Amino acid sequence: MNVLLQASLQPGALITLAVLVLSVVLFVWGVIAPEVTGLLAVGLLMATGVLKPGEALAGFGSPALLTVMALFALSAGLFRSGALDRLRGLIGSDAVRSPKRMIVLLSAVVGPVSAFVPNTPIVASLLPVVEGWCQRRRISPSKVLLPLSFATVLGGTMTLLGSSVNLLASEVSEKLGYGAFGLFSFTGIGIGVWLVGSLVMALLSDRFLPDRGSNDDDLVSNLAASGYLTEVMIPAGSELVGQSLHNSRLQRRFDVDVLELHRGPERFTPPLADRPLREGDRLLLRCTRADLLRLQQEHTIVLAPTPEGPNENADTVAGSQRMVEVLLPSGSSLAGGCLRDLRFRQRYNATVLALRRGNAVLRERLGKAMLREGDVLLIQGPKDAIRGLQANNDLVVLEQLEDDLPTVSRKRLALAIAVLAILLPGFGLLPLVASVLLATVAMVATGCLRSGELQRSIRLDVILLLGSLGSFSVALEKTGLAEAMAKGLLGGLHGWPIYWALAAVFLFTTLLTEVMSNAATVAMVIPIVGKLAIGLGVAPMAMIFTVLFGASQSFLSPVGYQTNLMVFGPGRYRFLDVARYGLPLTVVMTLLVPLLVCRQFGL
Repeated sequence: MNVLLQASLQPGALITLAVLVLSVVLFVWGVIAPEVTGLLAVGLLMATGVLKPGEALAGFGSPALLTVMALFALSAGLFRSGALDRLRGLIGSDAVRSPKRMIVLLSAVVGPVSAFVPNTPIVASLLPVVEGWCQRRRISPSKVLLPLSFATVLGGTMTLLGSSVNLLASEVSEKLGYGAFGLFSFTGIGIGVWLVGSLVMALLSDRFLPDRGSNDDDLVSNLAASGYLTEVMIPAGSELVGQSLHNSRLQRRFDVDVLELHRGPERFTPPLADRPLREGDRLLLRCTRADLLRLQQEHTIVLAPTPEGPNENADTVAGSQRMVEVLLPSGSSLAGGCLRDLRFRQRYNATVLALRRGNAVLRERLGKAMLREGDVLLIQGPKDAIRGLQANNDLVVLEQLEDDLPTVSRKRLALAIAVLAILLPGFGLLPLVASVLLATVAMVATGCLRSGELQRSIRLDVILLLGSLGSFSVALEKTGLAEAMAKGLLGGLHGWPIYWALAAVFLFTTLLTEVMSNAATVAMVIPIVGKLAIGLGVAPMAMIFTVLFGASQSFLSPVGYQTNLMVFGPGRYRFLDVARYGLPLTVVMTLLVPLLVCRQFGL
């Protein structure tokens, strides 16, 4: 404690500690995006003179960051070229007949793929496939979607390429003088984690995963059953006659969306704001019951008969219009904005009918609702507009629009490029960063990935966060705070067996990851445990691997890992559902990972 106090009295250490505390508060509070918090920390450390610009910004030119950017492009090339269609076809196969078998399949197939492909695009690609399987089997998505996320988390710790956090940890370790990771440095530990974790997931699935209803109870069915989609007619004497929707009070005073306009044999779709209305026009509205009743009482509209019949498709309203659910994934630029300010309808030529956040469904005053990552939107629009959303990084369409998976002639070429990108550094023929950069160029040159798709595939939020977080470890090391904190921890762990000291570090890292970014956790904790390991007489890499696995094994909350958040809305989970299923898995990992680390390092 005295050492920590002495270190904190140094001006640079005091400023670093203040910036660190502020960053942790902002990461936990979530009032601003994590990447903005990282940039704020970099700016403060430079402005106060703790770090020189070259030291603070070194992370933005690091090989790890360039490798992450290339991996985003490689994964996009694999999915866009159809190279992983066999994986999608296997997951969606009707030969799988129960949730437990689906979990075993996800663990066995998705886990190893996640060792080489970033898990976010894997989950985004497989979500509609798994939901389609649930719909055909009349199984609740909540019985399989959380295991899909956990399977990618478990698989992501098998190789250096499995997660951007792995690459960041390697970069921090190298800067601190402990050495960088090889492609398969921790594969022995990762395989054990994957095998045991997969077994635990399957055994816990029946008792610990909730049943939140089948896909027959989705937003489309709920909306139709509740009467929020209504066809009305403009009667004689209505104030709407001769006015446009833009000038009328229909949308200014009431929470009403006009989805279609029928005039005799003609049908008009949005944008409709400037089209004059006539007597006898039929409008397809999304509105609340209260607004519908009031409009009827004022003789503004009257109800019109709607077609009903056993052959009516529940997913379509009329003509080429299509209703689908879309997800706001982690990193979506739409998060934090409201539909009205985002001009959602004009941007995507689609209308939002309802919003689901976990188990809660919002249908009223949608224009003012603030969007969050993990939200599920029910939208309606022309089929071409919905199909265009499939190439959008801000939204994930939770439905396969075609019965057959796409067949593309370059799928084998894309797969060969990706395999070479892994094998060449694995055999020591090329540095990893050079290999993945050359593979990215090859993807574009051979037509597996377009230049525009390359740019869209790179997640700027991840790049900004990883680039800025390098300043944390440099400042902690430079000011002596890392050594002071390590000595404080060393006093608390004095006399503990190495196994239990590693278990304590793993548990601390895991809990910290649940409330803030796992990348930030790695950047903050690795400098401290490196010094702690030296004090305990342990190889620093043993402690660093423990932190790496602790930061990656996030099973206790939907916000602890981006893929957990992605499945939270589609699975209709509640917050404690994740903790109930993930707690036994966390306990097992807390006992298993230190054991595997001790075995690898002979402790």
